[in-house]
Amino acid sequence: MSDTASNSPGRVVSNTASEGEIDVVVVGSVNTDYTISGPRLPTPGATIQGSEFRIEPGGKGANQAVAAIRLGARAALLARVGKDDRGAFSIQQLQFAGVDTSAVLRDAQAMTGAALVMLAESGEKQILTAPGANQELSAADVSSASGLLARAKVVLLQLEIPMAAVEAAARIGRAAGARVVLDAGPAAPLTEELLRDVHVVRANSGEAEVLTGVRVHDAASARRAAENLLRRGAGAACVGAPGGNLLVTRENELWLPHIAVRAIDATGAGDALSAGLAFALAQGQPLDEAARIGHAAAALKTTKPGAQAGMPTRAEVLALLQQVHRDGARRN
Repeated sequence: MSDTASNSPGRVVSNTASEGEIDVVVVGSVNTDYTISGPRLPTPGATIQGSEFRIEPGGKGANQAVAAIRLGARAALLARVGKDDRGAFSIQQLQFAGVDTSAVLRDAQAMTGAALVMLAESGEKQILTAPGANQELSAADVSSASGLLARAKVVLLQLEIPMAAVEAAARIGRAAGARVVLDAGPAAPLTEELLRDVHVVRANSGEAEVLTGVRVHDAASARRAAENLLRRGAGAACVGAPGGNLLVTRENELWLPHIAVRAIDATGAGDALSAGLAFALAQGQPLDEAARIGHAAAALKTTKPGAQAGMPTRAEVLALLQQVHRDGARRN
């Protein structure tokens, strides 16, 4: 990954599907995030006084598209928003970030998705979503955008949209020769047919348990969960565990211990990981290097507030990877 000029948060980038091949096409969700920060998360039935309230663009699909742009990718988003002010604002923010929004559809009936985010000082979070127009993205919508998917180097998916749309995007993307990356959040049962179309599936520990029945509490249990996904058809699996992320392929594995950073907001960290992985694969990086890039991007995301506003740039990821390498060399 060369350190060329990256797309800064305030830079408008000309980035349209008509320009030919696209690095990453994201098929996923768009939300408005309503975030309250406080000293800790409330227990059931309790009320905690927060310190800050923010309204921000979010949704796993939109987050990942913006994250890919920040890293230097040409990225497009296929999604649905409502014909409301929040939908218009979401599209405007995506365009300002440089995302190709030509395949973001306006739904005449459903509202733009929304998420209520509670954020503790530790960076821990709880999220409740109302999917709205996200739930209206259909397999027919995906088929109508097959020309866009055919120009993608990587198709990046998550599960905040109907499974039929996910399955159609994976099938069309794979048939067109794209690498297919699936962020398995929020967790839902996955068919073997879908997994056979996926080159890399990424899941945190809770998602991995839902997908496989394996309670992930260390690297060994993360390996068992990953092997379950590989047996069912996935090409590779990246599973989060306490202490790090484990990448497992049919040939080998790579353990990536958590990078020590000052975490203040974990919202979007998983999206940063998936987007970093997709971006690096689109650049022709081997899977282990792509996992390192995604791992570093996720760590950096936790150091800044906001799901999209806190996504790191390519230069920041490079600098952190170089620091990790130097620290490792000194210890050895």
